[in-house]
Amino acid sequence: MPRIVCVAGARPNYMKIKPVMDALERRGAEVLLVHTGQHYDPAMNDVFFADLGIRPPDRFLGVGSGSHAEQTGRVMTAFEPLLEEVSPDIVVVVGDINSTLACALVTAKAGPLLAHVESGLRSRDWSMPEEVNRVATDRVSDYLLAPSPDAVENLRAEGYREDQIHLVGNVMIDTLLANLERARASDVLDRFGLTRGEFGLVTLHRPANVDDPEVLAGLLKALGEIAGRCPLVLPVHPRAAGKLAELGVPGGIQLVPPAGYLDFIALQDAARVVLTDSGGVQEETTALGVPCVTLRDNTERPITVEQGTNVLAGRDPARIVATVNGVLDAPPAPRRPELWDGRASERIAEVLVRGGSSITRPRPTDQPRPTDRTLPI
Repeated sequence: MPRIVCVAGARPNYMKIKPVMDALERRGAEVLLVHTGQHYDPAMNDVFFADLGIRPPDRFLGVGSGSHAEQTGRVMTAFEPLLEEVSPDIVVVVGDINSTLACALVTAKAGPLLAHVESGLRSRDWSMPEEVNRVATDRVSDYLLAPSPDAVENLRAEGYREDQIHLVGNVMIDTLLANLERARASDVLDRFGLTRGEFGLVTLHRPANVDDPEVLAGLLKALGEIAGRCPLVLPVHPRAAGKLAELGVPGGIQLVPPAGYLDFIALQDAARVVLTDSGGVQEETTALGVPCVTLRDNTERPITVEQGTNVLAGRDPARIVATVNGVLDAPPAPRRPELWDGRASERIAEVLVRGGSSITRPRPTDQPRPTDRTLPI
């Protein structure tokens, strides 16, 4: 059986890596969990390990924060000797954070097979660091594990071989469905004085939304208007806490501490509407059947928009208010994409365990040059 290194570094990774690890171990693979330490705040890290039942990492790299270049470089420097020491057959990276790209680059040069979970997602927004990470990670990966048909179409358009591309479904939904009843048993609504279906949930963390005071002030203005109709709850991300304190928060918006995984799922599940700039929340609300309004001009999860469960509102305050009012007046019917069925991790494990070795399998360089110059490659 193969030796497989699974890499996690930040909150969005934890929900994706846990079911993959479990499915691989059920098939007899030797799995080593490497935590890069990109998220080091206990509220954004330890609580998720506890809520999800993730075992302590076999290795913790402790890279911490820094600029994109500093953080990526520190992960690469720490991961390279580890990879040489443990000599895995496969490295699994998930998502689109700096740790994902850093470990992918080291793996591609070291020789083990590389698998990218959530491959093929594209926002077409080259100003997003995550888009750069996604595209570059896919380029050096052997296994492109796509969550949705649009991701498969992107990969085919960019010239990848068919044997690299695997439509497996959404592993975040595996974790969501496995923990939904536990989340519903949470007392988080009582703690915050909330009633199911009578509040909206807000998340803000993207630099484009929280780092520019003018943009953030506009978003808060819109949220204040919406709160006059539907009270809002905002778990405060560490990135936004100081700026929210400086600007002040309108009435009707309740600030609460960062929520653990189970509490946050419970909040989403009970909300009347969710306003977010998070990609993962767009997916979770779609699976839960809760209307979502995305405070961005684009999304790398277009399937949620196609399903009608998510609406892109941009960052213009008037447009946000109008969009949310429309959703509150006529909520979309719940719909869940195909293969968001709780078994994506099983399909991933089957691909990896049966996929061959770095000696027998064609590598990423064995592919035609892409011809569509409009794509971000």
